[in-house]
Amino acid sequence: MTAVSTSDLVSIDVTGSATGVLLTVSGEVDSSTAPRLREVVESAFADRVPALTVDLDRVTFLDSAGLCVLAFAHRRAAEVGVRLRVVASSRAVIRPLQITGLYDLLAVEHVGPGTGAA
Repeated sequence: MTAVSTSDLVSIDVTGSATGVLLTVSGEVDSSTAPRLREVVESAFADRVPALTVDLDRVTFLDSAGLCVLAFAHRRAAEVGVRLRVVASSRAVIRPLQITGLYDLLAVEHVGPGTGAA
């Protein structure tokens, strides 16, 4: 399964397999784009995936609305027993996660720029 959800500010590539779903997010995750990310995350959980990876390597901006989606994903994953993995590389993403405590809560994997969840 592969699908792409795109707007002017964000692109979300969804790749699924028997082992789980990979969401590759590119662009800005803010109050105008976070609802779309949440829809894609909710859809992955509705499909009862065993694992969900959210790759934020290509995200250039992350605000509180995006942080709320990641907190939601964490809560939902814990409720339904899904392994959640969050990958990030840029300071624009890592810093807000650290300031809010989500970096440790989500056990974010800090990768080199351009390497993503590969």
